[in-house]
Amino acid sequence: MSKYLVFGHKNPDTDAIASAIAFSFYLEKIGHESEAVALGTPNEETQFALDHFNVERPRVVSSVSNEVERVALVDHNEATQSVNDLDEVEVDFVIDHHRIANFETSNPLFYRAEPIGSTASVIYKLFKENNLDVPKAIAGLMLSAIISDTLLFKSPTSTSQDEKIANELAKIADVNIDKYGLDLLKAGTKLSAKSALELVQSDSKTFDMNEQSVRIGQINAIGFDEMLGRKDEILNAMREEIAASNFDLFVLLITDILESDSIAFVLGENIIPVEKAFKQPVVEEVITLPGVVSRKKQIVPQLTEAFSD
Repeated sequence: MSKYLVFGHKNPDTDAIASAIAFSFYLEKIGHESEAVALGTPNEETQFALDHFNVERPRVVSSVSNEVERVALVDHNEATQSVNDLDEVEVDFVIDHHRIANFETSNPLFYRAEPIGSTASVIYKLFKENNLDVPKAIAGLMLSAIISDTLLFKSPTSTSQDEKIANELAKIADVNIDKYGLDLLKAGTKLSAKSALELVQSDSKTFDMNEQSVRIGQINAIGFDEMLGRKDEILNAMREEIAASNFDLFVLLITDILESDSIAFVLGENIIPVEKAFKQPVVEEVITLPGVVSRKKQIVPQLTEAFSD
């Protein structure tokens, strides 16, 4: 029996890491040899969750074909967000909650994607459907993933299913959702020690939009003052990323997790689709996005449509 490597997207967030760990455990329970790995170092929020539930962080890999022939993807499906040698291995499983784009396989596979708040919620359903118990530590990580991706149920991506699952996982993990959730989210807003390049790279994904390479990053913060104070150095780091990877557009979303509002730094040769998508002007590389907190639901679809017109 061949071993599976299970991993989320590059620049992994809490859902990517937690879902890789949870789904790897699930695969082991149904009879497969499996290991959760990561396509980047966990961020501060994710590390907080790992430390809280005493789980060792997955090892970081940059390639997989040198180790295995078959893999499982969680929290992503787009090749631009995945491991560089994805085309050299067989994808047998995908568990996700995002759009499906530029994805195909030569053989049938198990593909489970649902329009809910977190990949961890989808994985929890698999545990329940197969009458498998969720260990306390893994329940805590899955809960953390749901809290992170739904911003403690404030995001428009959050569903009643996510809240129900989160409450069940909180009982298993023996934590208070509101207290633990706020501590988790605050752990991800400690930004002063990060370089501008780290901020720009920490949670960024690349999307193909009508043959345009669009980079969209997100930073969770408490208020906007700190990031606006570092605007020039952050814009310079974005320019470096654009030059290095030939991005056509870079949008860096800065989200106030307490007020549920965002602003974004915008760079690119053509910013008209951004203004069209959000019906707001970009002023000195900044656009104001009241009520916007979700990249998946409030940024990507709108930009995709704007680039398609």
